[in-house]
Amino acid sequence: MTSGRAVSRSGGQTALWIVGTLFFVQGFGSALTERVWDTSFGVAALLREAGVPAASDWVVGGLGAVMLVGAAVLR
Repeated sequence: MTSGRAVSRSGGQTALWIVGTLFFVQGFGSALTERVWDTSFGVAALLREAGVPAASDWVVGGLGAVMLVGAAVLR
């Protein structure tokens, strides 16, 4: 039998893995495609069209990395 808190923590950890992975791929993947192929994709492309600077890709990717580390620590 598991406690409600253990189940909640597991769900939160899963969400952290998913969102962290999405941010990591969106941020660093877009920064890489911007450099190599001079184009962006996904949310980063929408941000670029809205006038957000290209450095935001690195911020989003870094936030994803922090979330992934946090999920690994909770494990």
